[in-house]
Amino acid sequence: MTKFSKLFKIKDIRNKILFILALLVVARIAAAVQIPGVDSDKLRSFFADSSNQIFGLVSSFTGGGLDAFSIIMLGLGPYITGSIIMQLLTMIFPSLEQMYKYEGEAGRQKFNQYSRILTVPLAMIQGYAFLTLLSRQGVLSGFTAFGWINALVVIAAGSMFLMWLGELISEKNIGNGVSLLIFAGIVARFPTSLRQTLFTYSSSQLFTYIAFAVIAVIVIAGVVYLTEAQRNVPINYARRIRGSKVMGGVSTYLPMRVNNAGVMPIIFALSILLFPGMVANFLVGAKTAWIAGAGKFFSGLLQNQTVYGIAYFVLVVVFTYFYTAVTFDPKSISENIQKQGGYIPGIRPGTPTMQFLSHLLNRVTLVGAVFLGLIAVLPQIVRGFTGITSFTVGGTSILIVVSVVLETIKALDGQVSMYEY
Repeated sequence: MTKFSKLFKIKDIRNKILFILALLVVARIAAAVQIPGVDSDKLRSFFADSSNQIFGLVSSFTGGGLDAFSIIMLGLGPYITGSIIMQLLTMIFPSLEQMYKYEGEAGRQKFNQYSRILTVPLAMIQGYAFLTLLSRQGVLSGFTAFGWINALVVIAAGSMFLMWLGELISEKNIGNGVSLLIFAGIVARFPTSLRQTLFTYSSSQLFTYIAFAVIAVIVIAGVVYLTEAQRNVPINYARRIRGSKVMGGVSTYLPMRVNNAGVMPIIFALSILLFPGMVANFLVGAKTAWIAGAGKFFSGLLQNQTVYGIAYFVLVVVFTYFYTAVTFDPKSISENIQKQGGYIPGIRPGTPTMQFLSHLLNRVTLVGAVFLGLIAVLPQIVRGFTGITSFTVGGTSILIVVSVVLETIKALDGQVSMYEY
């Protein structure tokens, strides 16, 4: 019996899969529920405008929720931004760092609760900024004061609802809930992009489309290879004799993944990159001339593909190092190795081991950070060479899809293995 067939033969795993699929369907239904009082034609023309490409990119992560002006139009953006802020605060406030790193599961639950609370004001702020921007474009028709309050409450509630769905999915231990919801949003846009590509197909572009397909295969293979790549650090354990028992004396290794941070740096970078564009567009309509001028300047600067690509690349590299530093602590790992009587061959236990792991981590992370940065800006490169804009290969979307699929397969494999012993 194959493991795939066991997924649906084992009742507990089957129920978990069906439950997660049901929640993903609920999220897709919510993405289709539009907030009333919107001029749909003007909304479509707003997102079709090339100067608003960044909003189109964000909309792809909500599965079209943003350009449909749905109740979950902001997606998981406020929650992700709140998580980033809380992670940054651990570097400023030692009490938060103590709570997150050293108080176990109870501390992490309390830390996550603060992130959830922070999501509400962030959703209100982002929602207000986006509503103001759309109002100036004439997309919102006849919004009264009550309509504004109602829309803001619905937008914030939609973000909290989506966050709740993500946590329900995570509780089933089959992949990360946030990643799976973003994955579902990206996949939901796939048929539309494919249809647009087929409609614009011309026989004169046959060679371009073949090159496009080859690039797609190479990118997917590269993403899979580097996502799974790791550096194994050998660890030996000293032999200990307790009474008549001989303990230890074994050799193992510490896996250090090239892409230790996963897809989170790209998601973080995109969330941060959205803010300047939204604020700049918000300031364009200001009554004060110099504020409006500054808004136009920064808005035009962010629409420059070169500037946007460089900023995106740098943010991804920075967040890769930041997220790796949060999830992989050489100091605590070296202490645990020393307590268990282990050592790295040729390296003294304690501080030298910590310094060795830190040095190695920086070198390995550099490869992963540059890889993530190149993947993030790959759509602009492919678009420049092929001229195909309706169906973009690589970038954030393909990395998230591949990473989530691999992560989910590993989680399901682990679930099946539990029932084999």
